[in-house]
Amino acid sequence: MNELFAAILALLLQHPAMPAGMSHQEHLRQLQKDAELKKRGALSMGFDQDKTTHHFRTSATGGSIEVAVNDAADDVSRAAVRSHLHEIARAFAAGDFKKPFETHAEVPPGVPEMQRLKGAIRYQYVETPRGGLVRITTRDPAALAAVRAFLEYQAKEHGHGRV
Repeated sequence: MNELFAAILALLLQHPAMPAGMSHQEHLRQLQKDAELKKRGALSMGFDQDKTTHHFRTSATGGSIEVAVNDAADDVSRAAVRSHLHEIARAFAAGDFKKPFETHAEVPPGVPEMQRLKGAIRYQYVETPRGGLVRITTRDPAALAAVRAFLEYQAKEHGHGRV
């Protein structure tokens, strides 16, 4: 009986519950898409996606991208997160969105507008105890709409809703 329980538990831990309203085939495709995103993200960002948590927040003036290590003692991942976010702030300010493309294998919504309006958007890297964040601000309504579209896409793709 214990062996059966252990086998069922192992199966449940390997295969997340299927969301309501999703067919088994759709669920398998989503799991595959998520695995590919994590693999590309690790290559592009330089750290294991399962060792960190991403948050994409919108605000009245833009929003933020925050990445934190899950284990406060994980100094290697924390250093990689900080390096990545520092680079992202610099690259985005220059209109370079290569990293999100590498991670998602497509151009995220809002990127063309963010590139075109790069002079109206500010990116500020901020170190946090478990990693860092990039604060994105603008006063331009078109840029604000683009930033929000970008952040909402990121939240959906990385599995974290807006906070």
